[in-house]
Amino acid sequence: MFRSTAVRLSALYILLFALCAAFLVFYVTAMSERLLSQQTQQAVQEEVTDIQRSYERGGINLLLRIMERRARQPGANLYVIAAPNGEILAGNVSSVQPGVLEEEGWTDVPFRYEPFAEMGGPRFHLATANVVKLDNGLRIMVGRDLGDPGRFRGIVRRALMVALAIMGLGALVIWFGIGRNALKRIDRMSAASQKIMAGDLSQRLPVGRSGDEFDRLSDSLNAMLGRIERLNEGLRQVSDNIAHDLKTPLTRLRNKAADALDDNREDIRRNALEGIIGESDQLIRTFNALLMISRVEAGSIAAEMSEVDLSAISADSAELYEPAAEEAGLALTTEIEPGLIVNGNRELIGQAIFNLLDNAIKYAAGSPDGPRITVKLARSDGLIRLSVCDNGTGIPPEKRKEVVKRFVRLDESRSKPGTGLGLSLVEAVMELHGGALELSATQDDKPQAPGLTATMVFPAPKL
Repeated sequence: MFRSTAVRLSALYILLFALCAAFLVFYVTAMSERLLSQQTQQAVQEEVTDIQRSYERGGINLLLRIMERRARQPGANLYVIAAPNGEILAGNVSSVQPGVLEEEGWTDVPFRYEPFAEMGGPRFHLATANVVKLDNGLRIMVGRDLGDPGRFRGIVRRALMVALAIMGLGALVIWFGIGRNALKRIDRMSAASQKIMAGDLSQRLPVGRSGDEFDRLSDSLNAMLGRIERLNEGLRQVSDNIAHDLKTPLTRLRNKAADALDDNREDIRRNALEGIIGESDQLIRTFNALLMISRVEAGSIAAEMSEVDLSAISADSAELYEPAAEEAGLALTTEIEPGLIVNGNRELIGQAIFNLLDNAIKYAAGSPDGPRITVKLARSDGLIRLSVCDNGTGIPPEKRKEVVKRFVRLDESRSKPGTGLGLSLVEAVMELHGGALELSATQDDKPQAPGLTATMVFPAPKL
């Protein structure tokens, strides 16, 4: 437990708290004693002033009566009338430390005096006093026993020490409880981490309802674990799809090579070799697409971005694919707003548009309503939207998130040419450009041929 950082920090906090508390005890005691001394001196000074006025009004007789009456009161001050030579003539003390009555004014340091006989009490006491010389040479002393301030100081100090001892004991108990609670939470996190490291990525770190730093850390780590789990699942799915999609062309390559090897006719061999080259080109295109997606997702070509005319790129791409669309019996039209500029990579944007047009031509052909493709480009709501719309079979809503994954194809029989990487590359390109790829139906009122609208959403550059 004492190897825990939280426990060590708590121990340091308690130590610093104890030092501050000790300083507070002495500071409060000193301030209390100083305040009491100031009040005592003020009270004594008021009595001295009052006694002097009584002497001026009634002489020595009135002075004696007033001092005698005050000396008999409970908790009375010290009252002394002394001759010029220091001999005590009247008062409520038996003797005073030599030299005290000879100095006029406040005594600089406490002095000893002997009260009249007390049963069981100490012989000498400490006091402070104010000595005043009258015009007839007599001296009067009004003082205060320091036993009461000392006892008050002791009471305050003991009370503070007891309070701090109770607080310290409570702090130790709280420290122990907090330390154990923190360690339990860390142990639960460690146990979950052990399961995760053992390969169970579905495990998550425990999150309480307090919303403290442990919960915030667990939330962040859980989000990271979710991301890792999704990436691993995607990697596993990609690996399965690669094995599935490459197995067929590799098998065809082997069969054609075997046919060419077994047949001695020149034309058969030539056709087999041409087929092998075609299959090899398709494999090369597949791996080139994978490499391109990896480069885009890694951001290795992000530095090649500049301001490009998206309107011109869209128009050129549509013009380039127009012959292919006509050959497939499709009508290709454009609705392009001129002069739209974005910050991006011209080659990647062009490749993404090519992929969308290629998919549209491939899946819009054979539409009962007359296959057609429309390329739209416009600015709306602070965004620039480039859409490729067709009226083909479309993609069911529940599968639109799946088709952007690598090697995922709706044509599970693989009867149509393709690699299943086209939309994956488009989505990677849009993420690189800070945009998004949106898939929706072109015509919801026709469930038999809803078509597909693939929209590349670009953030509009700041003017």
